[in-house]
Amino acid sequence: MGDKSRTTAYLRITQQSWRLGKIEGKVSAAEYQWQFQWQFRQGKLLVEPSLGRALIQEPLGRFLERSDYQLEAGNNYTFTIRAKF
Repeated sequence: MGDKSRTTAYLRITQQSWRLGKIEGKVSAAEYQWQFQWQFRQGKLLVEPSLGRALIQEPLGRFLERSDYQLEAGNNYTFTIRAKF
């Protein structure tokens, strides 16, 4: 019995500004798509639209905190969410 409760999220960084302290991008998982803005100096993560936001907000925040200095605008990333969407 494998653990089937995992979903891969696909992330694209569209803008990044160390001066302003923010990273913006798009993330999708299953049939959901969101835009996000991470204001890392304030520790604020804004995710739109609200549909399905509760599913992505926490895992996206953890990924961004873990990877922030390696993230570059124009690049694509993936991470695994321990939930089935």
